[in-house]
Amino acid sequence: MKKEEDFHPNIKTSTRILHCLEDQGPIAKTKLSRKTNLNYTRLANHVGWMEKKGYVESVIRESKINIKLTAEGRLFSKSISNEE
Repeated sequence: MKKEEDFHPNIKTSTRILHCLEDQGPIAKTKLSRKTNLNYTRLANHVGWMEKKGYVESVIRESKINIKLTAEGRLFSKSISNEE
């Protein structure tokens, strides 16, 4: 099993997640997984990395945990979109 610190995010995958969060607003991980066409484990690894960086945060909405883009995440999303 890989250690958490061994995780290296994929920039294209991160971009897909961030753009979906910009378009959809706060969204549950399962729904985000479907919208981005990523398997849940891969998505969860990326979301965990983004939470540590302060790009996304977990929020409770309608008794469910949702992922929300932060202001810092919006800036990061714009910066990686400009690199493409």
